[in-house]
Amino acid sequence: MNYIADFMCKELKLVIEVDGSTHHWEETAIKDLKKEKDLRDAGFKVLRFTNEEVLRHIEGVRESIALSVQKIEQSTPLLPRQRGTTE
Repeated sequence: MNYIADFMCKELKLVIEVDGSTHHWEETAIKDLKKEKDLRDAGFKVLRFTNEEVLRHIEGVRESIALSVQKIEQSTPLLPRQRGTTE
């Protein structure tokens, strides 16, 4: 499975897609559904926003993302990120 996502956080298994007008086309919508199903089957949470939502309602988009991150963090214990040592 190889996909390009607009944004992805591997640690949270979170994918964020921002859909433009081409995502209303039937062929693109079908591909989007398959991509989303494959990503969900692989354990990812997928959030979708339209270009218009991002451009006109960015605060609502930010809040939706923050709420999703909070839910993921509460339900999944995350490992601390590895840090390089200077020893």
